[in-house]
Amino acid sequence: MMFPFEILKTSGLARRGRFTTPHGVVDTPAFMPVGTAGTVKGVTPAQLRETGAQIILGNTYHLQLRPGAEAVAELGGLHRFMGWNGPILTDSGGYQVFSLAEINRVTDDGVEFRSHIDGAALRLDPRIATAIQNKLGADVIMAFDQCPPLPCDAQTMRVAVDRTIRWAAVCKKVHARIDQALFGIVQGGLDAELRGECA
Repeated sequence: MMFPFEILKTSGLARRGRFTTPHGVVDTPAFMPVGTAGTVKGVTPAQLRETGAQIILGNTYHLQLRPGAEAVAELGGLHRFMGWNGPILTDSGGYQVFSLAEINRVTDDGVEFRSHIDGAALRLDPRIATAIQNKLGADVIMAFDQCPPLPCDAQTMRVAVDRTIRWAAVCKKVHARIDQALFGIVQGGLDAELRGECA
């Protein structure tokens, strides 16, 4: 299933659009409140709606650690679990490749993490991250990527871009739900040429 995206207005390179998902419409650009582990802390779903939020974000890494994708699926998916009937996007866990660099090991095949909660092992790679997101059931899922630190040397950035492109192809191949849009991620830091290549 293709999710419709309509450009409503442009001004130079800026644009205003409308993105339609199975759980509703998102006007772009959009502010996306972060509900990392299945909740936007301190705010009820009704209060989120009152702010005008149209889409919220959950995180694959954190939701897999607890309560686990299987548990969320058994409870009716992320929308029911969160009590949110609007669009949801899940990050693949790629940002944790950067933010939790001190407790992970990155290879061309994927990333081995040590849980920041109890030290338990957690592996994410393009196949696993996509399968977890398929189980969670968000409207938009993100391809697994390598987010490098900034600043970094040219070789580190090149490796991250190459991995991100290879991993995106695997994510696309294994993505199993037509009711979810799979989005790619552009890496390349501040290097316009690399970002263009990644895009």
